[in-house]
Amino acid sequence: VYPQLKDEMKSLETIMENDSNSKEPKEQRKSKLPWKQRNSIDKPKMIRASDEVIFKVYCADHTYTTMKMRVDTPASRIIRLAADKLGLRTDQPDDLKLCEVKSTGERLIFKESDLSISFGLSLNGRLFLAPGDHLDALVPLPEQEGPQRGTWQKLEMFGSKELAYAITMHDYDLFMAINPHELLYQVFGRYKYGKITSNLDTFMRRFNEIQYWIVTEICLTPSPGKRVQLLRKFIKLASYCKEYRNLNSFFAIVMGLSNIAVSRLSLTWERLPSKIKRMFSEFETLMDPSRNHRVYRSTLTKLTPPIILFMPLLLKDLTFTHEGNKTYIIEGLVNFEKMRMLSHTMRTLKICRSQTLQLQVPQGAKNLSEIQEYVREMNVIDNQRILNQLSNKLEPRQT
Repeated sequence: VYPQLKDEMKSLETIMENDSNSKEPKEQRKSKLPWKQRNSIDKPKMIRASDEVIFKVYCADHTYTTMKMRVDTPASRIIRLAADKLGLRTDQPDDLKLCEVKSTGERLIFKESDLSISFGLSLNGRLFLAPGDHLDALVPLPEQEGPQRGTWQKLEMFGSKELAYAITMHDYDLFMAINPHELLYQVFGRYKYGKITSNLDTFMRRFNEIQYWIVTEICLTPSPGKRVQLLRKFIKLASYCKEYRNLNSFFAIVMGLSNIAVSRLSLTWERLPSKIKRMFSEFETLMDPSRNHRVYRSTLTKLTPPIILFMPLLLKDLTFTHEGNKTYIIEGLVNFEKMRMLSHTMRTLKICRSQTLQLQVPQGAKNLSEIQEYVREMNVIDNQRILNQLSNKLEPRQT
């Protein structure tokens, strides 16, 4: 699980052998351990431009090379170095294109000036390098389809409140790592500034991850009875996320449950208790987009910080303000009214992060470390076509 500890095994074994005979105080013995504590290893930290990241670049035949580069390395440099390692022709380097191939087969070509590419990939996306006239030959890897089996047996062992606690604590770390400037780079066009938006990308990716995790687990649970239990657990999970003021994951869970691959499972939904159905209906009302998400905005004003915001809507507000108003007015003067509107929206982020999150560990929590591991590394299917096929197998269409 933690390869960085392998080199410390001999030291660990020696300490364990001598531990029982030692007369030193326990805390003093612990201080001799030559590795970081588990929590400090796992806790997400702010991603900086100078940090190094490891990623793979594939060819059309699915061979690949592993790269280790700074986060702010531009695509042009990745192309040159990857081409050299993969043995691709470099006599015409301008002809080589770096692109993402999504699990759906969709291809997205990167500009040579793009930065922080590995953090901007979709959930199951992979980086490919190929000549411009060979891009049509690029197809997803088999692994990009996602898992074949669900984890419902493991989820049975986890309580909804413990899951919500672990998800919220992890999301909070990702949320606090976002630099407010990243939102402006994203809205005004990151290509203009040469700055990374990796922390924002990671948090937005988390929203999609939670959403598709819900759909994946339900569609990979073959037993109708277990599926009903899982549906009930996820609705209660949304309730606890709302209680913890984790609105980002709350919305992701409700959107996952509203996905067509899940919502069409009428035989499963019918078996839910009426109380749980009513609870979910209330959640859907909170997500109502009419009148510019009035219900959500009204709810937000009644909450006290810290609040983990529903980030897609915040970005939508900033984008709407930016695109609906000129940055410069007559004679090149700055449109300060536009700047005030942007700062008002940005202030929402500042207010929501103005207090430190202090959640009590749920009473009687079991397997908390295992749950924390689980919520950090979710394996999902993000191809809607595959999810629809799985859903149709569970409950075939009635003719």
